[in-house]
Amino acid sequence: MISSILTFSLVMLLLAFTVAWWIQRLAGNAGYVDVAWSVGIGVTGLSYLVVGEGELLPRLAAGVLLLVWAMRLGGHILKRVVNEEQEDGRYRAMRERLGRGAQPAFLLVFWAQAGLAWLFALPFHVIAGQPWFSPWAMAAGVVIGLVAIWGEALADHQLARFKARDDSHGRTCRDGLWRYSRHPNYFFEWLHWFSYPLIAVGATGGVWLWGLPVMMLLFLWFVTGIPYTEKQALKSRGADYRDYQRTTSPFIPWRPAS
Repeated sequence: MISSILTFSLVMLLLAFTVAWWIQRLAGNAGYVDVAWSVGIGVTGLSYLVVGEGELLPRLAAGVLLLVWAMRLGGHILKRVVNEEQEDGRYRAMRERLGRGAQPAFLLVFWAQAGLAWLFALPFHVIAGQPWFSPWAMAAGVVIGLVAIWGEALADHQLARFKARDDSHGRTCRDGLWRYSRHPNYFFEWLHWFSYPLIAVGATGGVWLWGLPVMMLLFLWFVTGIPYTEKQALKSRGADYRDYQRTTSPFIPWRPAS
């Protein structure tokens, strides 16, 4: 029964990401994969929690956090993809480099992201069958999750407000949280994934969920997040961004260097 549910969710995610790939093909913007990522995790995780037969409170706590996170992040990315004139630099560079081979490569990227979305939805399958829970650990998970979602939303808002200014071209945002971290949005996204291992204290196999924040950190630090963002920032902002790198923490918010 469990294996059939997990297999069905993986197949549905692959189909959904294939549809997202077709949409990006028509729109010429591969940023739709990032929309599908957050929405895919949200829908899959919520479906696990709804049909689960474990303790109600952990399922409710995880479900509320997941719903708020998925709606906030998915809506933010969708708005950016629809309204921005240019495709995200990561995908634009890939499209230019591969030429006619870009679409098959994008399809593989979308399917790979479907697999990752399936993996990051697994905590909710664990919580859905949780036989007992720790009230204190669950409360800590909820607090961390809400702080993380709020922090990421605040960082995105501060960056969007800066970009809307007439004098922002070629300059680096140092407003609010961006004064203390070069990537506060990534930091709070990573922090968010500590919520579910805490909520899952008491669940069978819950200890393995601590690997998720580790995986998220590895992806952000070495693969999809910081390396490409920093490369694009240096390309577009040059000396100003190099000065920002010299004075500002790369990830964890910290007091700027003099």
